Amino acid sequence: MKNVLVTGSAGFVGKNLVETLRLREDVVLTTFDLEDDRSVPDTALPQADFIFHLAGVNRPQNEAEFRIGNAGLTGEIIESLKQQDRAVPVLLCSTIQATLDNPYGKSKLQAEEVVFNYHQTTGAPVFVYRLPNLFGKWCRPNYNSAVATFCHNIANDLPIQINDPDVTMTLAYIDDVVSAFIAALDGRSVIKDGYAVVEPVHTIKLGKIVELLHSFKASRDDLSIPDMSEPLTRKLYSTYLSYLPTDSFSYPLKMNVDQRGSFTEFIRTPDRGQVSVNVSKPGITKGNHWHHSKNEKFLVVSGQGVIRFRKIGSEEIIEYPVSGEKLEVIDIPTGYTHNISNTGDIDLVTVMWVNEVYDPENPDTIFEPV
Repeated sequence: MKNVLVTGSAGFVGKNLVETLRLREDVVLTTFDLEDDRSVPDTALPQADFIFHLAGVNRPQNEAEFRIGNAGLTGEIIESLKQQDRAVPVLLCSTIQATLDNPYGKSKLQAEEVVFNYHQTTGAPVFVYRLPNLFGKWCRPNYNSAVATFCHNIANDLPIQINDPDVTMTLAYIDDVVSAFIAALDGRSVIKDGYAVVEPVHTIKLGKIVELLHSFKASRDDLSIPDMSEPLTRKLYSTYLSYLPTDSFSYPLKMNVDQRGSFTEFIRTPDRGQVSVNVSKPGITKGNHWHHSKNEKFLVVSGQGVIRFRKIGSEEIIEYPVSGEKLEVIDIPTGYTHNISNTGDIDLVTVMWVNEVYDPENPDTIFEPV
């Protein structure tokens, strides 16, 4: 069992880390934020087996607060550990701005030096992370993250301002940051040139980020799905959704309804096909067509029915009973006319996938009764 102290626990990184640590049965967690009673570290430090020092100041009312909240607080923690003569591992959340000649960067560099000196004098393991720009759920918009601000504004139909779309952003995703921090706790950190690192780090132009975020918003209307094979796109999409207004989690689909039931498109993708939901009333048969190249998969999720096939040029009819009580996928091969009949007393609900988005100029659908 490890006693773990997290400073800066209410911040963006801290909240994500704390919620992960809470799931660990081998961790006794103590949290501290700058708004808390300053005596908390004094009480927690003597018991701490590992310290995540994330607390810091980046938006002070005056420059002196940089030194007090960054180098100063770090020095207090390290001095307390030295007085206890305890070589406790310390992880410091620093920033790539530590290399810059500005008050914030200087204060973070001073905090790094305090931690490295602690390692040199005590031999305690230290993990200093110079983090790039971060993004992910729970990041405050209109603060320090352009991604958070753009996600919030686009999701809420607010204007955004882009000064230079060609600026290249260096980004790390919060879940990757937390994974790296947990690896340090477990003795598996990656160290390069003396600094612990988060992997992977992504680079992308600011204008491309905005383009992707707008496409995520539009995907609810055009039913598209982003290219999830690209890791950064996948992470940005997850981040964008976390900024949706709480009354906008749902969005309507266009249901094509007639006396037979309904047909509703759910997802369209240029490379992975189209997903729809088909509802057939009791006694109704739909289909009676075949395709040259287009192929489908049918999955009945409710009701009872039968899918029938007949190879073009043959008189043999092949039947597959289907039911929501037994989920199984039926492939619809090319060259077979096919239909689906509701043989039960309730609506037959079928999830249908087709390998290509419907093209009215080339429907590849030839009607012929089974």
